[in-house]
Amino acid sequence: MHQDLHAQRQAIASGQISLADALNKARLASLSGACTHVYTSHPSELLTEAAKVANVANLNTADLGPLAGLPISVKDLFDVAGERTQAGSIVLADAEPALIDCPAVARLRSAGGLIAGRTNMSEFAFSGVGINPHFGTPVNPADTLAARVPGGSSSGAAVSVAIGAAVVGLGSDTGGSIRIPAALCGLVGFKSTARLVPTAGALPLSTTLDTVSAITRSVRDAVTVHEVLAERRVYLTGKPLSASRFAVPRCLMQDGLDTTVASAFEHSLRVLRAAGAEIVEIELNEIGELTRINATGGLSAAESYAWHRQLIGQRQADYDPRVALRILKGAGMSAADYIDLVAARQQWIAHMNQRISGFDAMLSPTVPIVAPAIADLIDDDETFFRANGLLLRNPAVVNMLDGCAISLPCYTPDQAQQQLPVGLMLWHSALRDDGVLDAALQVEAALNLAHTH
Repeated sequence: MHQDLHAQRQAIASGQISLADALNKARLASLSGACTHVYTSHPSELLTEAAKVANVANLNTADLGPLAGLPISVKDLFDVAGERTQAGSIVLADAEPALIDCPAVARLRSAGGLIAGRTNMSEFAFSGVGINPHFGTPVNPADTLAARVPGGSSSGAAVSVAIGAAVVGLGSDTGGSIRIPAALCGLVGFKSTARLVPTAGALPLSTTLDTVSAITRSVRDAVTVHEVLAERRVYLTGKPLSASRFAVPRCLMQDGLDTTVASAFEHSLRVLRAAGAEIVEIELNEIGELTRINATGGLSAAESYAWHRQLIGQRQADYDPRVALRILKGAGMSAADYIDLVAARQQWIAHMNQRISGFDAMLSPTVPIVAPAIADLIDDDETFFRANGLLLRNPAVVNMLDGCAISLPCYTPDQAQQQLPVGLMLWHSALRDDGVLDAALQVEAALNLAHTH
């Protein structure tokens, strides 16, 4: 079991381990077979040099900031000074290296994070599965018997944290690209309200929906990293579960759950009720309206096509065909279609906010299935797109809402049998981030306590 950022920081501060020891441990993880296809630029050399510097300087955590000099992986979507941003694609192999760090990377560095390497991803962030035909697919470390997808599009980010090669994985979330891999890999993925963290210097998928966020090992780490990325303090009240009121939407988000997810979700609700939380089931039929609202193609198709239209016109053969297909859906949308879509979304958000305002958070399965096997999806388009749609279905609701959400691990009641990871999603409307994080800390503690007893 790998320690989270807070535990490692405390261990360094107390002298239990040195920063050099922590960096060497991450270096070994980055050289392991579990790290195959995780990084597009390998961090081992950088981690070796950083460990040498840390060892000579005898640095302590007070000198190193909130991120304690520990390794941070960066999705290959973000500009890092001196490096080429390829977004998981060979199409940008000849792009000029970035001149400066993007704001997200600069903030992580200034908080003491060591930018250890760039992580693999779904090409141009356009998939919730995490398969990449150009650079290979990182294997989900949660299953040692079968090679399963890690989730996407922040696939390498999740695996880097899961195997201990990084304490934080910087990623993006347009329709679930932080929360999906967090759920499938047994990690924590927090998607903040989009406007709170600048997207400058990140290659866009949807300029409306894109959110810069991170994958961590715990909710407390998610709080710290969000404070760094957003340059703001999170206000935590410590409100107990016995004073909390949650809603469980029945409409759509509980459809088609596989048995592992259904068991873990119901068990989680029982644990929270036993801890005194009020849980109310609601229909929330507004979620079902999204199919009609997005009927002409959706924001991601329209806005990605606007960015890619010249490049894909010249080099479509070099794109992942599944990604090209989704981008080209935007070619058929008219300006009127797009304007109507933006207006319909705003009206939908207003209706949703009225329906959910009286609750501390909504509770839903992050995704309705456990991680599929890579072999089942790699050559079968129909199976791939069915899985992709299922993985994106629940988390994408929050992006359309312009809301915030966190996925944290939840468990089946059968603790004797090893189960694949399942994510529980807490979510709410825009700028309710602090309340969601506050509730998530309490929910995480209750679920962990129930899991260990």
